Amino acid sequence: MKRLPVSNVSFPLAELVAGLRAAGEDTRVRILALLVEGELTVSDLTDILGQSQPRISRHLKLMVEAGLVERSREGAWAFFRIPERTAAAHLARMLAEQIDPADTIIAADKSRLGAVRVARAKTAEAFFNCHAAEWDRIRSLHAPDDVVEAAMKRMIGDDPLVNVLDLGTGTGRILEVFGAQAERVVGIDASHAMLAVARANLERAGLKRVELRQGDIYALPTESDAFDLVIVHQVLHFLDDPARALKEAKKALAPGGRLLVVDFAPHELEFLRETQAHRRLGFSMGQMTQWLVEAGLDAVGHVDIAPPDAYDKELTVSLFLARDRRQSVSRATIETGREVA
Repeated sequence: MKRLPVSNVSFPLAELVAGLRAAGEDTRVRILALLVEGELTVSDLTDILGQSQPRISRHLKLMVEAGLVERSREGAWAFFRIPERTAAAHLARMLAEQIDPADTIIAADKSRLGAVRVARAKTAEAFFNCHAAEWDRIRSLHAPDDVVEAAMKRMIGDDPLVNVLDLGTGTGRILEVFGAQAERVVGIDASHAMLAVARANLERAGLKRVELRQGDIYALPTESDAFDLVIVHQVLHFLDDPARALKEAKKALAPGGRLLVVDFAPHELEFLRETQAHRRLGFSMGQMTQWLVEAGLDAVGHVDIAPPDAYDKELTVSLFLARDRRQSVSRATIETGREVA
């Protein structure tokens, strides 16, 4: 019989009993085992577990009320995850980790989870492949690229860079922006078509010491502890688990290295899910800061770039700068600003 690990977390009796009651059912334990792997929607869990949406929703409601699971709504979608740093969250993870990974039911659930993730990745890749040649034109519908790129350069500064890594490099534009400032630049993308466009663009720009690799943002094909700057530009809103991607990005950082995330501020343009394969409708400063801290980084800068006019289809772009904790940070507070394009 497997023994439970010794825990340094103590539980009030009522809270412990409530948590055990909320988790004490087959489907709920299976849900916890899946959420340990990352955030999921009700639709995801319905597909994986083969149960009805109302049934899955009832199970989730009970676990949310007990604090074992937390829920965040984005437009018409809701994402569920196991919280961080609470006694109930510790209990949820501890229970899920006691399950034998060779259990046939759990193994089948994990296999279907993998299939769901592959299907989502293929949907996103098909979109990218279809629109590779016009990707920069699609981006022009949002905040102007030149304004965003200028803000990125101001946040990074003019000091020379050694190794720069761009995750989800797309057309390679960000490598062009920082290529002259760095000794070596590496771009990672999941799509062959996007990498083909990037290669053509970078050759045209005459950049040398450029490496382009096909790879998974959740399992980077690069060395660890190697890059003094990692950039994630307009990528996270396509992902099912942004927090996991940020933790993987942190692994690539050298001690004291910086991570620059560029994405949209929260918005309600639901049609972007259908027309442009967006999974997330932007990120708040609070949510991004929480993910960065959980990844082992210190948030050191934040800038919002608002559109010049309040048009319905224009989006505010947010820039988040974080630093690896293995080097002391000279500025402990977060600098917050707002720019208008």
